[in-house]
Amino acid sequence: MRRSRTEVGRWRMLRQTQRRRSRWLEGQSRRNMRIHAIRKCQANRQRNSLLFAIHDQWAS
Repeated sequence: MRRSRTEVGRWRMLRQTQRRRSRWLEGQSRRNMRIHAIRKCQANRQRNSLLFAIHDQWAS
């Protein structure tokens, strides 16, 4: 069954917008993952430095 030109155009536009939106979302989630990883790393580093500071205090 042949589709009219406008119908095909509309369908392509819809597909394009959907793809763009999904790619954008994917990018956002990746960025957020990186932010979370950095925050977690900083928190761990802070916790470790505190532990070492307390340990040094008791050791000396």
